[in-house]
Amino acid sequence: MGRSTTQDRDSGKSSQTAKGGTTMSKLFPTYEIGSIAKPRWRVKGYAGRKLNQADLDDAEKWAKILGIDYSKVETVLNGDSPNRKQEIVDLSALYVLTMFEKAGLDYVYDGEQWRVEMYEHVIRNLGGFKFSGWIKSFDYRYFKKASVVEKVSYKQPYYLEEYEAVKKQTNLPLKVPITGPYTLTDWTYNEYYEKKHSNIKSFPRRRYEARKEFIFDIVDEALRPEFKKLVDAGVKWIQIDEPAVTTKETPEEMELFVDAYNRLTESFNIEFSLHNCFSNYNLLAQYVPSLKKCSQLSLEFANRDVHEERSEHPGYDGLTAFLDNGYKGAYAPGFLDVHTDFIESPELVRDRVLYVADLVGKEKVWVTPDCGLRTRSWDVAYQKLLNLTKGKELAKELA
Repeated sequence: MGRSTTQDRDSGKSSQTAKGGTTMSKLFPTYEIGSIAKPRWRVKGYAGRKLNQADLDDAEKWAKILGIDYSKVETVLNGDSPNRKQEIVDLSALYVLTMFEKAGLDYVYDGEQWRVEMYEHVIRNLGGFKFSGWIKSFDYRYFKKASVVEKVSYKQPYYLEEYEAVKKQTNLPLKVPITGPYTLTDWTYNEYYEKKHSNIKSFPRRRYEARKEFIFDIVDEALRPEFKKLVDAGVKWIQIDEPAVTTKETPEEMELFVDAYNRLTESFNIEFSLHNCFSNYNLLAQYVPSLKKCSQLSLEFANRDVHEERSEHPGYDGLTAFLDNGYKGAYAPGFLDVHTDFIESPELVRDRVLYVADLVGKEKVWVTPDCGLRTRSWDVAYQKLLNLTKGKELAKELA
């Protein structure tokens, strides 16, 4: 697990394995983590509400910025086709894909425009769940929480159709973000499995055994069937999103996360990466070396760093915990703070990238935001991503 040296910096470009299954012969590949805000015309149009002139103006504005033929967009937005809802989703995905391409990202997806929300999107397509109500997740953001009331079962595909559509809309390699089993379990009221294990007298042991069976059923009955469909359809890289990991800071819980991850990824011959943000990284670092198929960690460190152009960026020093614990993969530590409208300059991105390259080795650095940019406006998100790729290029000149 080496740190970069002067000799490394002078060695020029080096190859690294790209997550699309090919060899990428350039430093510091870029991608966006996952979600992007849905435009008003997407939300209102999908809900069947009438679009006003401001909605149409926004769609036209971004069509011009992105080079999309607005006449075709306008036909859909003002139309009454029986397929209008899906056509609007497809348009929204096209806008985001084009935004990512224009920003210069190397790997893209659709900003999760097909999905209502990362948790509900999965749960609503499974059997055994009953939605209970709304839970606040961040700022004014909410998600609809469910209870598991029967054994988990797979009803219908929930990522496959999105992937099939997205791959027709771009020629760039794709990274498919999915919600991981630990988070799906942790964000659900565990009624069925706790009742099933009610004969266990010890409450901590009963809760653990119920949680263990629940998470393994999520893996076996809900996620692996979908993974097989995705892999058969041509997916080469799946990013497993686990924001709930480390919220329960016990060895039992962390081992449960590791066991579920390894069980989920077993036997699939594609690339897997882990995304985790706003977390206890000292704890996480102790367990990620046990993830058998995790070629990259996507983390959140820009939020922990200073917003100044300088050679030292101690906000990223927490990466040493992963190095010290023996993680051997690549790092996407986050170079854009997604919870502020502050626009990082290309020079700030450059300085952060070079600082991280000195910590982990330049061949292991992937350049991304901290997390999905869904809490930012498109104006802010796009400018951040433009500066991300510009900063990456500046860093390459000095690496």
